[in-house]
Amino acid sequence: MRALLLAALLLAAPLLVTPARAQSQGEAQALVDQATLTVQEILGTGPGTEDNRSLLRRARAAMVCPQLFRAGFFFGGEGGGCVLLARDAAGSWSSPAFYGLASGSFGLQFGIQDAQVLMLIFTEKGLTAVLDSQFKFGADLSLALATVGAGVEGSTTAAVGADILAIARTRGLFAGLALEGSLLSARSEWNRAYYGQEVGPRQIVISMQVYNPGADPLRAALIRYGQGVAPGPEPAPAAPPPAQMTPAPGGVQASPLPPIAAPRN
Repeated sequence: MRALLLAALLLAAPLLVTPARAQSQGEAQALVDQATLTVQEILGTGPGTEDNRSLLRRARAAMVCPQLFRAGFFFGGEGGGCVLLARDAAGSWSSPAFYGLASGSFGLQFGIQDAQVLMLIFTEKGLTAVLDSQFKFGADLSLALATVGAGVEGSTTAAVGADILAIARTRGLFAGLALEGSLLSARSEWNRAYYGQEVGPRQIVISMQVYNPGADPLRAALIRYGQGVAPGPEPAPAAPPPAQMTPAPGGVQASPLPPIAAPRN
């Protein structure tokens, strides 16, 4: 009887794991889609966008945090999901690696705020630090912050000498966004669900060993704005890739990544 029960549990285990993996994969794709919108909103049109696009052309990597939520009443906290992509020597962007950002603070503060944040990583030192499984901002790197909107320091000036520049669009009662002391952690379970195998941030963004076509719009947006193409109507969605290029749920595509054509002027 005990042997039959054990056999039944072993047979049922994949059925229990698959829905959880599918949920994580869906949440990961939603974060990638939101990151695409964030890139378009920060680098598309508005004050300072041309400067920000020129900075993107200098960046070795980019981390996009579509929604960092902060709330505080004496004790404050901050957090949200982020994706990291790196660019190779040929100008192609990697698929995204998934991260979570969390911090805590203490002070006389009250209110709520959410922010879209695009972090441009300019140096190998900055990228190497972020690729660690856990990284705390402000420890060994130079971090600059620029907020999108009138009356704030220009991002070009803020970026001078910085390893990382965080460009933020904020809403709410807090005057600014503080990333010093924030802890960035790799989300291994989302990487595993999105690519269908155990894979780390270095394998994703440096070696470019895996690929998911769901990230193509995000990669295309970074190419578009990183090449200085004048903003205009968003291109129509590309036709679905051939069946052999589309991985099964949780599947991967081996490197090299398929090129994404830049939009024509």
